[in-house]
Amino acid sequence: MSSKSGTLFVVATPIGNLEDLTPRARQMLAEVDLIAAEDTRHTGRLLSHFGVKTRLLALHDHNEAELADKVIDMVLAGQSVALVSDAGTPLVSDPGYRLVKSAHQRGVPVSPIPGASALTAALSVAGLATDRFCFEGFLPAKKKARSDALTSLRVETRTMVFYESVHRVKETLGMLSEIFGTNRTAFLGRELTKMHEQCVYGTLGEIHTQLLDGSIPKKGEFVIVVGGSPEAEASSLDLDSLLVELSGKLPDKEVARALARATGEKRNVLYQRLLELAKNNRDS
Repeated sequence: MSSKSGTLFVVATPIGNLEDLTPRARQMLAEVDLIAAEDTRHTGRLLSHFGVKTRLLALHDHNEAELADKVIDMVLAGQSVALVSDAGTPLVSDPGYRLVKSAHQRGVPVSPIPGASALTAALSVAGLATDRFCFEGFLPAKKKARSDALTSLRVETRTMVFYESVHRVKETLGMLSEIFGTNRTAFLGRELTKMHEQCVYGTLGEIHTQLLDGSIPKKGEFVIVVGGSPEAEASSLDLDSLLVELSGKLPDKEVARALARATGEKRNVLYQRLLELAKNNRDS
């Protein structure tokens, strides 16, 4: 075994336009001993485009736990490995976490080769505040879990970024409009950097309507950026959460009466809202 280990390079690849591969990334992919790729066929097409013939190893969600230590053994033996995902920067809603963690734990050098990312690409053109933002990635597939996740973010003051699949984008935009309000400012990026790229700025309600009427085709990959909740709204009590929590401990009318005293809201309004929340939970 070599007395000097190699390096694990985390390499960003294009999210659509192949010419977005940086010269440094291209050189690194050609020089390493092995490329650990999420999908070897997908990465193979990228390498072929640039005439790179480096050996490929499939490393994805289903085998990463099994292969991570084997790859790190190779690096410790003196080989250098590049980690790539299908598109963009690895580990950002893509595999690679276990491999990079194993590298750090075993004292292997890890070096980033930065480049394309759908997250930063969308933020750069969204027209929303970027001094503070949170990345939520893909929301849960099941409706109830997705609704709960969005409800927990309703008073988040930072700009929020979501990835969404073509199969759920309409439903997610509808849910965002319902929970955050149709007037919340948002941005939708479709097929970023690709031939049919579409960047849409507006309110959640407007963007949802454009998806429903076909102005925004339901094709490709989507990034949704949502403006944060106004500070005044976020600083107020989250009445929905309180209503739900207390309803399991007190009769509904007692819950409404207690919160009316505490908040100054009308008791009948709070009671009707509690009934709506209970109905929504039953229907989901």
